[in-house]
Amino acid sequence: MITQINTINDVKSFAKHLVQVEKLSFHPDDAFDDYIKFENNEPFYTTEEAMLRNSLMDDSFRVCDDNNVEIYEILLPIINQSVNV
Repeated sequence: MITQINTINDVKSFAKHLVQVEKLSFHPDDAFDDYIKFENNEPFYTTEEAMLRNSLMDDSFRVCDDNNVEIYEILLPIINQSVNV
């Protein structure tokens, strides 16, 4: 998984990893510590994993803002891939 978000392509790579590898249908406004596993109601991520993903999402918002790009327009098509699979 990507460990730094510095470009719009990094934002896309992060989102694709969440959808394609982690099989997560996510919303960019939701904290990753809020996700739970349906089958056993346990956290989807450890505290450390959630903190990393929250930080990466914060950086994604910053990079998009710095580049005058609407993050939702970038992420929505990627997130929809998980719904349409």
